[in-house]
Amino acid sequence: MLSVTGLHAYYGRAHILHGVSLEAKAGEVVALLGRNGAGKSTTMKAIMGLVPPAEGTVSFAGTRIERLPPYRIARLGLGYVPEERRIFTELTVMENLEVGRQQARTGVPTWTEEKLFALFPNLGRMRERPGGRMSGGEQQMLTIARTLMGNPSCVMLDEPSEGLAPIIIEQMAHSILALKREGLSVILSEQNLHFCQSVADRAYIIEKGEIRFGGSMAELAANASLREQYLSV
Repeated sequence: MLSVTGLHAYYGRAHILHGVSLEAKAGEVVALLGRNGAGKSTTMKAIMGLVPPAEGTVSFAGTRIERLPPYRIARLGLGYVPEERRIFTELTVMENLEVGRQQARTGVPTWTEEKLFALFPNLGRMRERPGGRMSGGEQQMLTIARTLMGNPSCVMLDEPSEGLAPIIIEQMAHSILALKREGLSVILSEQNLHFCQSVADRAYIIEKGEIRFGGSMAELAANASLREQYLSV
């Protein structure tokens, strides 16, 4: 579904990503783990075209996308939920969802408001509430739901558990597993290893813009020295 090879990216003269390579298969949940500043968010932004890659290739569903603008990448069916959430605070839940609507895609689940409210029951109880009057967890759910209105085949979630209460993180985990059952590929940028262990099939560890590990969650769980070296605070 998504294949990234030898990706390099810069912020100005600062070389942030150094040959990042990763992949996600259809219907797979993949975690990109690392400390703050390791390069997780930049990797997602480079894949999405928000930070133009300097080198490397990105293929999505068989199409090369590393030179495409973000809006064209989104129209191909790659969804992106940024860490900052960026909902429209003056718009209601229903209006925010309408902003994200795209046409149905062949072979990909089609999302409606009612289907999303079944996935995120909290949103169904506040359909006419402005986004600015919602909690952080509710805003995170709304951002994911708005992205799903674009009927993507792959979704990238940047720090979806960041700053959320444990009960909301548990709800988020159930929602990600539901997306997997729908056949979507999900890529998580995360620091929360426990959260990733509950949802992810495979994991990559990134440190200083380089991939240091790629393998199954079981392999990562069995390697205490690796977790200590790259994930401990």
